[in-house]
Amino acid sequence: MARRQTFWLHLLFLACWTSFGEAEYMKYKDPKQSINVRIKDLMDRMTLAEKIGQMTQIERKVASAQVMKDYFIGSLLSGGGSVPGPQASASDWVNMVNELQKGSLSTRLGIPMIYGIDAVHGHNNVYKATIFPHNIGLGATRQVDLALVKKIGEATALEVRATGIPYVFAPCIAVCRDPRWGRCYESYSEDHNIVQEMTEIIPGLQGDVPANYHKGVPYISGKVKVAACAKHFVGDGGTHNGINENNTIVNRDGLLSIHMPAYYNSIMKGVATVMVSYSSWNGVKMHANHDLITGYLKNTLHFRGFVITDWQGIDRITSPPGANYTYSVQAGINAGIDMVMVPYDYSEYINALTSLVNKHVIPMSRIDDAVRRILRVKFTMGLFENPLADLSLVDQLGKKEHRELAREAVRKSLVLLKNGKSRNDSFLPLPKKAAKILVAGSHADNLGYQCGGWTIEWQGASGNITVGTTILGAIKTTVDHLTEVVYSENPDEKFVKDNGFSYAIVVVGEPPYTETAGDNLNLTLPDPGPSTIRTVCGAIKCVVIIISGRPVVIEPYVHLMDALVAAWLPGSEGQGVTDVLFGDYGFTGKLSRTWFKSVDQLPMNVGDMHYDPLFPFGFGLTTGPTTARLSTSSPASAAAAAAAADVRKEAYWVVSLFLSLSMAWVSTYLL
Repeated sequence: MARRQTFWLHLLFLACWTSFGEAEYMKYKDPKQSINVRIKDLMDRMTLAEKIGQMTQIERKVASAQVMKDYFIGSLLSGGGSVPGPQASASDWVNMVNELQKGSLSTRLGIPMIYGIDAVHGHNNVYKATIFPHNIGLGATRQVDLALVKKIGEATALEVRATGIPYVFAPCIAVCRDPRWGRCYESYSEDHNIVQEMTEIIPGLQGDVPANYHKGVPYISGKVKVAACAKHFVGDGGTHNGINENNTIVNRDGLLSIHMPAYYNSIMKGVATVMVSYSSWNGVKMHANHDLITGYLKNTLHFRGFVITDWQGIDRITSPPGANYTYSVQAGINAGIDMVMVPYDYSEYINALTSLVNKHVIPMSRIDDAVRRILRVKFTMGLFENPLADLSLVDQLGKKEHRELAREAVRKSLVLLKNGKSRNDSFLPLPKKAAKILVAGSHADNLGYQCGGWTIEWQGASGNITVGTTILGAIKTTVDHLTEVVYSENPDEKFVKDNGFSYAIVVVGEPPYTETAGDNLNLTLPDPGPSTIRTVCGAIKCVVIIISGRPVVIEPYVHLMDALVAAWLPGSEGQGVTDVLFGDYGFTGKLSRTWFKSVDQLPMNVGDMHYDPLFPFGFGLTTGPTTARLSTSSPASAAAAAAAADVRKEAYWVVSLFLSLSMAWVSTYLL
């Protein structure tokens, strides 16, 4: 009996020791281990099904905790307009993400999923989020405050994390070479140098890469930062005639010198992921381009994060899309793609990839490379230690400080193209104190038009789609309390002439659009924009504000206007427009794109041999702030005020120089 008890005790001890030993060897769960050790330990434990699951990203609409568990899904996303519910709160988002994450954590190895979302000008899918100007506007701020874009990245990261999401499909670092492209507003500039500078948004989103950090390795610095995604690799802004998803026809030197440089900057700044473009390069689909994805991005630029497809990107390798899905999976994965945005029929993708690996069409080494990269990002961002979001950041969504930052971005992005009908007759800034002001145009009181595409809905929408301030609302709160503001969207000539208006503000432009829906070969202002300009500006003094994602045809109307402002797609904070319009701040923005005379000139970019723009790249008139100006003043008095300001500035520098020299003399000879 005693011998039998001793046997069972030994057996129990051995079982406990075995369990203890097993726990000891789960190095991937130990944050004290190096990331490479954790990756190797985890991958040694993974089956093929678990690895392929990590390479799969599906839409939240087809996800559930059970799906996450059964298929070992590595990532989820919200496409444009895909939300937990109408006007969902930050808490609603956190609860949804956590519920799905629990499914991933309940798997055998407990590998957390990573949730991604398009946050291309703020957390644009989410109601009440701060909506910043689209990239084309931010490109116009470059000569004022390059740090501004980093602050926008920081604010966006906080608002995204407020909803429990750790990954954003931003920034777009396309170099748009033709404004007929429907995604041109997602590009900072036609000049790659500006796009390279604007990659400063990446350390805003992810955190500053430490000194001596290994080049190419992704870096995300904590729970208030997100993994970023440089997109769309590569050449998406150079397609023929600006047609979305089309062919970029350029030699290798042209591709590398115009479209590639910003990827180098992004990788140097530790960007976590890169998204592949739908477009082709000289007839080869980018999603199947092994030379550029594996050869150049991974091997030459030493990118160590993961490469992700665009929405159903591998489907579009064939024409028509999905015509030979198995081939598309083979071509995409072998080209070097690591994670596939499926987004719906995940079982077809998983079955196809599994079969291709089992048949040795796709080598296991390619699968391991993909999974190693995905896990590197997850470990780097601390997802294993903090897989579930909490509610501690919900108050960051749309908070006042972020809206003030967006307002600052708006006023610094505005480009003044015309100011007065002669050089000595400035029309702006406008007086705040006037008897009666006319505000006209389809875009004056439409927040959705003001924000553009990628706002609440994929294509954007008309009306008060989220929380913000329209330009009309901002005008009403800016002018003197005795000034009457009259809004008429499209007034007739009699109304304009008979009402004794002091001046008019006309706000017109493009409706919202996204991607192919925005491709436009004529770039004319939609009706009734041109007739509104003619009617109003033909009768009284007016300033025209253009709300658009790119330069549009305005040459026929410029002579009618007293002033012209390119406001791009300013986002939710319309006060940024009135801040500058009424002189609380000066105009400082410069064109990040060439403004053409006629679409017949396109494509036309700075440096071209036959360069004959309406307004050249880098153009932008400037004004000074005139906060005390409450009534209309003559050009002479305005000039006098400006001269006085210059005298004060010169006096300041003279005094400063005298004091500096005096201190230097004292330090040298008396001390």
